[in-house]
Amino acid sequence: MSDNQLAVEVVRGEMQPWSDYSGKRGAVRGAALRALLTDVLPDGARTLILGPHGADLVEAVVAKATETTLLVRSVSDAGDLGEQFGAKLQVVAGALDGLVDAGRPRYDVVVAADGLDRVLGYDSDDLNWQQRLDALAAVAAPEAVLVLGLENEFSLTNLLDRRPADQRHGDDEWRPLHDDPTRPVSVAQLTESLQRVGLTENVAFATFSVQETAVALVDADVAAAARPGQLPARLAVEALEASAAVVPLLAPVADGAEAAARAGLLASTAGGWIAVTGAAAKHAVYAQTPGQDAVLTADAAGAGWSVTVAGGGAETTGDLTFDAAAVPETVPGDVTAETLLFRLAAAEDVPGFRDLAGRLGDWARSQTSSRVLPRWDDVVVDGDSFAFGVSAWVTTAEESEQDRLAAAWARFHDRLIGAHRRHPWPPWMVGDDLVAAWLAMSGIEAATPAAATAPDTASASVEHVARGKELAAALAVATGVPADASQTPDVRTALADAERAALEVVELKGQVFGLERTLGFRDKALKTRETRIREMRTQVQKANAERTKLKNSRAYGAVKLIRRAAQIRNPRKFAGKVKRRVKRQLKDKLG
Repeated sequence: MSDNQLAVEVVRGEMQPWSDYSGKRGAVRGAALRALLTDVLPDGARTLILGPHGADLVEAVVAKATETTLLVRSVSDAGDLGEQFGAKLQVVAGALDGLVDAGRPRYDVVVAADGLDRVLGYDSDDLNWQQRLDALAAVAAPEAVLVLGLENEFSLTNLLDRRPADQRHGDDEWRPLHDDPTRPVSVAQLTESLQRVGLTENVAFATFSVQETAVALVDADVAAAARPGQLPARLAVEALEASAAVVPLLAPVADGAEAAARAGLLASTAGGWIAVTGAAAKHAVYAQTPGQDAVLTADAAGAGWSVTVAGGGAETTGDLTFDAAAVPETVPGDVTAETLLFRLAAAEDVPGFRDLAGRLGDWARSQTSSRVLPRWDDVVVDGDSFAFGVSAWVTTAEESEQDRLAAAWARFHDRLIGAHRRHPWPPWMVGDDLVAAWLAMSGIEAATPAAATAPDTASASVEHVARGKELAAALAVATGVPADASQTPDVRTALADAERAALEVVELKGQVFGLERTLGFRDKALKTRETRIREMRTQVQKANAERTKLKNSRAYGAVKLIRRAAQIRNPRKFAGKVKRRVKRQLKDKLG
């Protein structure tokens, strides 16, 4: 054991060798959760951090408290944390029930954002969730501020997780609380349990996380009231789509989240909850910007949302850069343009779709002073017009209006076609052709095609579409989430792709059969032609042989001589010429 480990205070229930930071599950963390802790924790309090928490959260707690104690059950983790934070943090290795037995003074603040799953050790009693909550209440002051996390077993990601149960939970859950009948499974049950131990005046946040990183925290009441396309639902769905990139799912999680939002159950199907007692949160929504450490906070303001973005740098990612100043202070509370486009496409209302696309094109062309890359999933309906949402990604170059609109439609294409949504266009009209058609609906007519200088040279009509696809791809790289969230294909998508591939195989087999049959007929015709040619060649050779034989015969010579003689019109004159020629030849020979 190292000197650092020997210096760590130990209570009953310590575990070694063990780690809650480098195992299958890491420590809870996230910029959004840190912002919540900064808002709700009082200054100058004696604070206990219960369970594994990331260094960012520990720093936020230490900055607010006068005395901070961190309880982890792993001796090696305790040693590493003590070395990292030094005298600012008192690290204790052991279990929660061991801390209760130690008889330490009660704490004014208890931060247990990781929940109560990882607070017991080998020597601990087999406490259920309610008994663990009793133990937590025993170390907290009567009027303590508590931040308590709880994993939701009814979450969409858990229901759609295609891994079997024995592969979802790591060795850190050797006392599986997910089978505990006393464990709360709703916000109401969590609130009731906290009130049972005397912790009243609490508020709960629905937590949407990517692994152990809390990406979006939405007030449970706000999440329950949110409908598809509205700001809280958009942030929650965006976080769920990010989680789908690392968790193998049975079906697209966005479909389930939108259905839950329509039913008012978005808070009930979140990945978990964070309950805060004894303090009031300053904001209704805390969300981390995808691809950045910036934190977005939002509060209801009339019919819209008052939005603030803090943090995040001017980091450039390819053709885009993050600019927090581009986020408006107020965002309308209506749905997004993408929500309306999806509805019109599903209803096969092409005239309505064309009309909405034309209005979007007119609005986008009017935003001459903005370099924000438009996204139909973030452009919000504002009365008869539209408004930018909370996306802070702007282009680094002066892109044309065709390029910006093409980028928006290219992203919409990936989200419509890639997600296998219903639409009225033929299945072969996909890709650049469909994007160009939508651009034409937006008022950007295709350029006159130019003659290609080589077979692989694109015409001028697809240049802006190609540039728009590049910008859409750059946005997907910047946010870390593909447009259709297909980084880890779900089973439904895989089955749909397999069915489509099987249909294509059948069609290709039919085409191959037709081609083989045609080639068979042509092969037979060629063989017949070859046989006929060989026969004709043999006949020609035989005719040539007979012709040669005839030419060499005496009869042919006599006939030829007679034929020539028959051509003599004046025999006397011919006889005179022959006579003169004979005399001339005799004279030449005789000298």
